Amino acid sequence: MHIYFLHHADHLGPARFADWLTGMGHSYNGCLLHRGEAPPRLEDCDALIVLDAPLDLAPPHADWLSRERKLIQRALKSGKPLLGVGFGAGLIAEGLGAIVSPGTYPELGFHRVTLAEDSPFDLPEQFEAFMCHRDIFGLPEGALPLGASTASPVQGFSWDGGRVVALQCHLEATEPSVRAHLDAQSGMATVANQRFVQPRDEILAEPRRFDQLASLLDRVLLDWLRSVPG
Repeated sequence: MHIYFLHHADHLGPARFADWLTGMGHSYNGCLLHRGEAPPRLEDCDALIVLDAPLDLAPPHADWLSRERKLIQRALKSGKPLLGVGFGAGLIAEGLGAIVSPGTYPELGFHRVTLAEDSPFDLPEQFEAFMCHRDIFGLPEGALPLGASTASPVQGFSWDGGRVVALQCHLEATEPSVRAHLDAQSGMATVANQRFVQPRDEILAEPRRFDQLASLLDRVLLDWLRSVPG
């Protein structure tokens, strides 16, 4: 398969997504929306992955955002696999009619996710995942939930038999990608409530956490790309 990544910042790349796709024999391209590149035509790819965006992104001033929303709407109707993470997950939730809004507690660092009873994801009942977000989103009609963290009641969902996946948490995170993320973001330093915001040293203290994320991502992506016959 040939997958297109939709980028929103130089420091927020595909991370382990790219390694996984290459290892499984898939190819990919990236569209740098924040640099003025036009979104790809849906017919030029077999699947889309919508990446995260900076915390200080101002959507009303992003002239590419309306074009991206239209592409996501076409992808939702197309039958092609669509996956979003972080900001990208919020765009998919929004495209399916769910509300996206600021959360009470921003999350930064490794936090526990508890799998929902009706979750369709092949994941442990509890696991730790890297998070960096201030917004939350609701569960769209017809979607099945991934699970919840203490601060976020919806950490992701699956829709249309697993063809569409949205992940608030970052299973694709690697130590280099998280370091780049922390170096570039400053929004978390000014949030009013720091209850679920971990310091940099704590986030990077246990490298094995990133290895554990890799096995979780593998499960999710295998099911996602198997969701569409052929």
